[in-house]
Amino acid sequence: MPIWICKTCGAHSALNDAPPPHCIICDDERQFVPEGGQAWIAREALISTHVNEWSELEPNLIAIGVSPAIGIGQRALLVLSPHGNVLWDCTPVLDGKTRDRILELGGIKAICPSHPHFYTGMVEWSEALGGVPILLPEADLAHVMRPSEHIQPWRGDRHEVLPGIVLHRLGSHFEGSSVLEWQAGAEGKGALLVGDTMQVVPARGWVSFMYSFPNLIPLPAREVRRIAGRVAEIRFDRIYGAWSDKLIASGAGESVARSAERYIRRLET
Repeated sequence: MPIWICKTCGAHSALNDAPPPHCIICDDERQFVPEGGQAWIAREALISTHVNEWSELEPNLIAIGVSPAIGIGQRALLVLSPHGNVLWDCTPVLDGKTRDRILELGGIKAICPSHPHFYTGMVEWSEALGGVPILLPEADLAHVMRPSEHIQPWRGDRHEVLPGIVLHRLGSHFEGSSVLEWQAGAEGKGALLVGDTMQVVPARGWVSFMYSFPNLIPLPAREVRRIAGRVAEIRFDRIYGAWSDKLIASGAGESVARSAERYIRRLET
């Protein structure tokens, strides 16, 4: 049976001869169903037309994206460490060359998606790489489109994946929206991989926070204040977002604090 991929968000459905009538990710008010209606494409139809592209962002951090882009167009980030490798976020397609290359690098110990919009091909990646655990916040399990025995729910606000690699549940975009703290990143100053739990914006050195980015639904001031307080407890100097141009190379902790203050001020004025 084929793997059906939502054309709008890249989510994989449970295996079936026919695509499902709805995508629960796109039906949610944080995403959208296009004017032309829900559409799916079989994964097999993409094999000859789409590939994974790699780029090294810094030592031991590799970006992997699908070209041409599918759905939201986010990238996955592969963190290499002496204790094992971790995949942050996921993409809708995994090609054979990428699978082989990851295995040559020692495989991965865990897949850690930031939130449901980037679950996409997480089960395919897990199975292709040997049944890798998929670590999902318990709060977001209702958004899983393709169930798997490899999904391992976690509770609370903090979960150590490997030494020096820590998940932090911040909420905001989704109740389980998370960031990944990579303590060895940024030359040992620490890097935060954020997906779009916080969105790096075009203005240099700023981020923003939204309940829905495509539909421009803001978060309340109290939520932004809470998130900023949590982030202030994490040591980091750099932020990597979900797309190639989403980077704050240094001073990122101060950037988050300053951005939260501006957001709250605008809401409360």
